[in-house]
Amino acid sequence: MIVRSTEEITGTERDVAGEGWRSKRIILGGDGVGFSFHETTIDAGTTHEFHYRYHVEAVWLIEGTGSLTDLDNNVTYVLEPGSMYLLDEHERHRLEARTKMRMMCVFNPPVTGQEVHDSSGAYPLVAATIGG
Repeated sequence: MIVRSTEEITGTERDVAGEGWRSKRIILGGDGVGFSFHETTIDAGTTHEFHYRYHVEAVWLIEGTGSLTDLDNNVTYVLEPGSMYLLDEHERHRLEARTKMRMMCVFNPPVTGQEVHDSSGAYPLVAATIGG
């Protein structure tokens, strides 16, 4: 059994930030469960483009408002607390945060925790060391 809080991982190597976003990686590939689980915040007034070419991502917005644009199909969705989206076909997408957005995210395959977005917005596919 694994029990962790976001408070205990704050300020550790599991707490990763970039310009306008922060990801607290609660469950990682090294935990050996087949997915990773993150609490991610997006700062108000910021826009981010991502393209997870190697991962399927499910996102549940629990705080804040914004929009999600599917850049492959030119469709925009309003996001508010309780909204969920699944990037099951590796869609290129843009997130625009009207207010600070806090979301819970699941990645499959799991991330290791040290990935950063490359120039296309993707995380590289990195094999996790179980227990590491």
